[in-house]
Amino acid sequence: MKVNRSQAPGYQIPDQITLTPPEYRTLSNGIPLYFMPSPNILAVKIEVIFPVQYTEAVLDKPLLPFFMLHMILEGTKDLKSDALDDFFDFHGSEVEVVSGYERQGLSLLTTQKHLKAVLPVFRTLFTAATFPEKSLVKKKSQKKLSIGIQKEQTSARANQLIRSGLFGKDHPFGHQANENDVDAINREDLIAYYKNGFLSSPQLFVTGNLSDMELQAIAESFDNLPLIAEKMDFFPISPITQSRQIEHKPEALQSSIRIGKWMVPLSHPDYLALSVFNTLLGGYFGSRLIKNIREEKGYTYGINSFLGSLNGSNYWMVAADVKGGYGEEVIQEVYKEIQRLKQEPVPEEEIEIIRNYLAGNLLANFSSPFDLMSHFQQVHFQGLDFSFYTRQLDFIRKFEEKDLVEKADKYFGLEGMQEVITGMV
Repeated sequence: MKVNRSQAPGYQIPDQITLTPPEYRTLSNGIPLYFMPSPNILAVKIEVIFPVQYTEAVLDKPLLPFFMLHMILEGTKDLKSDALDDFFDFHGSEVEVVSGYERQGLSLLTTQKHLKAVLPVFRTLFTAATFPEKSLVKKKSQKKLSIGIQKEQTSARANQLIRSGLFGKDHPFGHQANENDVDAINREDLIAYYKNGFLSSPQLFVTGNLSDMELQAIAESFDNLPLIAEKMDFFPISPITQSRQIEHKPEALQSSIRIGKWMVPLSHPDYLALSVFNTLLGGYFGSRLIKNIREEKGYTYGINSFLGSLNGSNYWMVAADVKGGYGEEVIQEVYKEIQRLKQEPVPEEEIEIIRNYLAGNLLANFSSPFDLMSHFQQVHFQGLDFSFYTRQLDFIRKFEEKDLVEKADKYFGLEGMQEVITGMV
């Protein structure tokens, strides 16, 4: 049969997606280990993830976790910083810091060939870091410089302000780091947090083409970590009313705008409809916001909306850097597009474009075992499993416009909406 190459093959969304969850085992000290096999891939990735413990020390000195993590690679009892870097480079390996508001840790990317040599040294990072004073002085100087630069960047400043608007200025997630926070950090603080605030409730995520013996070696490397008692502080988010924060920067050539409000977590039955509605509004390059604010009005090169997650819940946000002085107009155009989607029928062609885009994007997320593990973590940390993605694909295949409008009417009102404009106002 002759193939007509002038026509693209037909596209059909699959009826289902089959994802094999990682293997699970528990170490002798209670640490859960999740293992995703990767046949025919020689790379091995080990992620050791801890919840951030908001102890009194961290509340008093918010940059403690940041500096502790970024100082771990500055040397151990056996290897100084340069020797440590040379060791990992020689073995074709990389160690990266995992640093966030909710979770922290270290990840190792190496090869199956070098795993046996690299694993013991990676393990020492969790118990034998020395935090040399000279390196700390340099790190503090760099952090101060970064904070100073961010203050001048309208985009970075807008991110800080929207976060404080969503969480509240007194919430740890809403804190805006400053030079005084950097000055407050000393070597003794880092050592104390490293010993008494770090090694609590870790989880191991391992991806690689590993034998049972190799996997057991990883387990044995971490089943004797000197764990500390878990200290989980819950910081409730105060009821939030609609508010606007404006910060004028006369020297700025642009304005950065943020609009955000709290939504529902991934586990909520309304989440999938909200996710699709967000994509239609501003979640891909053919979205309503792109067509209006970028292509028609030329206020910005790019604008997007997205659903993010913090504190076990989800928030919705719009972000854009726009021509100076047009921040207010852009915010009003965002609200107009939301109202249009609520009130005017969406063409069937646009619905199908969204349906195909979302299905293709979802399926592309699972092209490798490393992608599988990453997306497993996304749902795992919210108390879900791979069945979330099965439900997501099913919703994408079957949703109707009315499903989106009902949820938009319910959640996209002005109540609790946070607005930020920084730069030229």
